[in-house]
Order: sequence, then structure tokens, then C-alpha cells
Amino acid sequence: MALYDLKTLLSENTYPGRGIVIGKSADGKKAMIAYFIMGRSENSRNRIFERFDGGMRTKAFDESKLSDPSLIIYNPYLKIGDTDIITNGDQTNTVYDFLKEGNTFEDALATREFEPDAPNFTPRISGAVYYGFAKNMFTYKLSILKSANGRPEACNRYFYNYAPENGIGHFIHTYKCDGNPIPSFYGEPEEISMPNTAKELADLVWDNLNDDNKVSLFVRTVDLSNGNADEIIINKNK
Repeated sequence: MALYDLKTLLSENTYPGRGIVIGKSADGKKAMIAYFIMGRSENSRNRIFERFDGGMRTKAFDESKLSDPSLIIYNPYLKIGDTDIITNGDQTNTVYDFLKEGNTFEDALATREFEPDAPNFTPRISGAVYYGFAKNMFTYKLSILKSANGRPEACNRYFYNYAPENGIGHFIHTYKCDGNPIPSFYGEPEEISMPNTAKELADLVWDNLNDDNKVSLFVRTVDLSNGNADEIIINKNK
């Protein structure tokens, strides 16, 4: 049994910020990924997710209202070979470039740090899923790059490696809760129960995110027997 219930974690937190969920379906047949974004400002809320060949991007819903693209326009998801990369910023491209050159997830993130958005110093959260379809298996990693308890002089880098278990996932998000400044997530990624399908995961996340602050959701599940993927994108802005 998982330590936490994702519905409770989301419904009781008005502002977890951006979040990544990775795990294995309850029936053991699929790898599951979810990524969501939230926003408090007009600039942050003025976004949608858009799929493209090989990845997924954020883009402005109304280009005329886009005031600062620097930390809100990026590729949250990229695929390279048999690896899925999911992050909350442009470090997705950093990881992609490093993997393409034969380097590692950890090597890539050693070159990055938290976002330069004082006084919040938002953590960079990242995940990678490595598939071995010949053996019906996968492994995954999560990472968070944080300021040292809000002090920008130092960046602390944390990495977590997981052997998948049926019905178990891990959830990491940028913020502990709402606030001013917003307190960063702390501790290990939260162990949660996973459902069976992309729709069940999408409904679970989207229905329990704060209605005022939720912006977009991306869910991807991959059949471990053949690599076939099922994806869902939900945008509050339509």
C-alpha cells in the first residue's frame, strides 16, 4: 500500500505549483507519467499544452497577453530513443542534449540550478523514464534542484532512482503550499497509489487540482509489452 493518496495530496493543497507523477499502473502493464502546471499571475495562467512530433510544449493561449516568456514557455516533455524526459522547465532540453551525447540525467542536471525568480527561487523538478520493451520493463528517476532553504548562494541537487512496483508511483512538485514567498517542496517524492489507465490518472489529477489555479495537464501511459502510448492533454484555456 502506498504511503499517500494523490487525491488527498492535491485536493488539500491550493498551490503545489508544477508537479510530476511517474509510476506503474495497478495492473502492472503500463508506465504512467503525468505533468501539470498551475498559475497565480495572468502571465502564468495564459498557457496551454501543445503536442508536437517528439515532444510537448507550453505556449501562450493569447499571445497579446504574454508579458515574459522566460520561465513559462518551454518543452515539458521530450522523447529520445527509449527514454521519456519530463521536467518543469527548459532543463528538458539540457537532459535531451546530454543523453544524445551519451551522458547521463545526473550529468545534465549538474549544469543547472533552481529558477532565478527571487524571492521564490522555484525548484527545477525533472524525471526520466527508461524503457526496456524486450523485457516488458522500465525504470525511472526523479530530481529536484533547490536553493539552500531559500538562500540563493547554494543549489542543492537531489536524485531518486526507482524500481517500479505495480500500483505505485512517486509525486514531486515545486511548492509545499501557497505562500509569499512560496515555500519549496521538501523531503523525498511522495509515494502514491496509481490507477490503470491514462483517463483514470488524468481525471484523478485534474479533478483534484485547485479550480482557480490549475492551467494544463499532460498524461502519458506506455504499454510495456509493445511500447504503444496513450496520451491526454487537458487545457483550462480552450
